[in-house]
Amino acid sequence: MSFNGTAIVTGAAQGIGRAIALRLADDGFDVALNDISAKLEELETLVAEIKQRGRQSSPHVGDVSQEEDVKRIITQVVELHGGVDVMVANAGIIHRRVPMTEFSAEEWDQVMNVNARGVFLCYKYAGLQMIKQGRGGRIIGASSINGKQARPNLGAYSASKFAVRGLTQSAAQEFGPHAITVNAYAPGAIDTPMMASFVEDPAAFRETNMSPLKKIGVPEDMASLVSFLASKESQFITGQTVSHHNHSGRNRMLSFSALDID
Repeated sequence: MSFNGTAIVTGAAQGIGRAIALRLADDGFDVALNDISAKLEELETLVAEIKQRGRQSSPHVGDVSQEEDVKRIITQVVELHGGVDVMVANAGIIHRRVPMTEFSAEEWDQVMNVNARGVFLCYKYAGLQMIKQGRGGRIIGASSINGKQARPNLGAYSASKFAVRGLTQSAAQEFGPHAITVNAYAPGAIDTPMMASFVEDPAAFRETNMSPLKKIGVPEDMASLVSFLASKESQFITGQTVSHHNHSGRNRMLSFSALDID
């Protein structure tokens, strides 16, 4: 298997992040893994799994909402792996489902800090490193279908994921001259531990949130999309936020081009 460079995946301990890390390893990337300290055991297990697949890997504990943590992670990855070629800013949280009139400012800050500030910091410091390296790169962020079609009682989450779309468009224009593409993925209903912990009746949720394909997504579906966005074949796609599906079952059509902004 050819070596395609080094990727960083944040929020890699479970769910979509874990699937992305494994897929990128299969694609020929060494993969640096990030999550919070409570997830270190899961990270170390994933590191071992990636090494069994013939790629290098390393765990990096840190909070993506903290600037010094993100800077440290980038520095560690460069020292261990020689550079950063792909940044997948996947880490995110979802809040309890309540009307905004019952949602506290502290809870708002927590969601926005991880989902929006964290993506900004990953974009910023990965971009700085890629510019320094001078060989281009891929920056990929986690939006959501709720960042394209907001839902009631998920105000902070929806706002944070809309923010990722705007940040992605802006970053694509700023980093484009350095051969760095910036895109995001927007999952709909994906069968993950986060989903299971968030909904009261997972079985009913799966039934009512199926895509037009009449099934719910799995993490590997999003990993396949990220695999493409991280590849050489996506070199003329930037500024996009690509949907999985929306909850109303209507497909969204995206035109792919150099900064044909969605």
